[in-house]
Amino acid sequence: MITYSIGLKNKFRGITVREGMLYEGPAGWAEWSPFLDYDDATCVSWLRAAREAAEEGWPAPVRDRVPVNCTVPAVGPERAAEIVRASGCSTAKVKVAEPGQTLADDLERVEAVRDAIGGGQVRIDANGLWSVDQAVQNLKQLQRFDLEYVEQPCATVEELADVRRRTDVPVAADESIRRAEDPLRVKKLDAADIAVLKVQPIGGVRACLEIAEQIGLPVVVSSALETSVGIAAGVALAAALPELPYACGLATVSMFTQEVVAEPLLPTNGFLPVRSVVPDPLLLEAARADADRTKVWEERLSRVRSAG
Repeated sequence: MITYSIGLKNKFRGITVREGMLYEGPAGWAEWSPFLDYDDATCVSWLRAAREAAEEGWPAPVRDRVPVNCTVPAVGPERAAEIVRASGCSTAKVKVAEPGQTLADDLERVEAVRDAIGGGQVRIDANGLWSVDQAVQNLKQLQRFDLEYVEQPCATVEELADVRRRTDVPVAADESIRRAEDPLRVKKLDAADIAVLKVQPIGGVRACLEIAEQIGLPVVVSSALETSVGIAAGVALAAALPELPYACGLATVSMFTQEVVAEPLLPTNGFLPVRSVVPDPLLLEAARADADRTKVWEERLSRVRSAG
């Protein structure tokens, strides 16, 4: 297991450095990179996903490329427009509800993205940080930008269902699926129009395919801010889904300051290719974490193996 430490071009999810572990098994390379604020029990599913990638491989694809959106962090409007224009994507996901920012900041950012992307699709992600009333009121102002959907406007399934009844903007569920004891409750309560699935948090490509079949909602596959090794698993899921009506949130490698593969999984004309990836030894060594960070991750892995 090799521990990596890679800087981010912009602060995202409160961090400026992404860390994780990579290793090679009989079926290929795998990534294990749960965020550092996750407890050991939460990280068990992430380890199952890594084992699947390394030891089993993934189901056969039904398509050879996957449409993707660019991701716009909670940056200023000028930087947001730059990210969209540089991406080559016709769909953009914009982070909103950033702690310490206001609705005015969100409106400026989303407006800049809408202008930059023209007739493309704009979706927003609140990461569950609005109350129901905030979501309803904020969406009344944001929907003038012709939103494709709002992802996780509130924290609970019940709140999502309430927002969905009170707004015309389609609702996508992320945390309410991947961090829930019952991921199908979103469907039972009619709380979402779209299911956002992430391979590592849910426990692998096959686990996601099972949820997709049972939940009966259109699926958007999204990343957990991984290197190309981890993104390849997300691409494998998107490639194996019977239907893929929406662009996926898998074009996040561009957010890293460096990569571990010579040909990173970066979009061309808004699509990622369906292919395996193998780290380049020199790039992998350049991204290797120092001894202290490696020890932190090795100890964490040991604990999670015991918990699982």
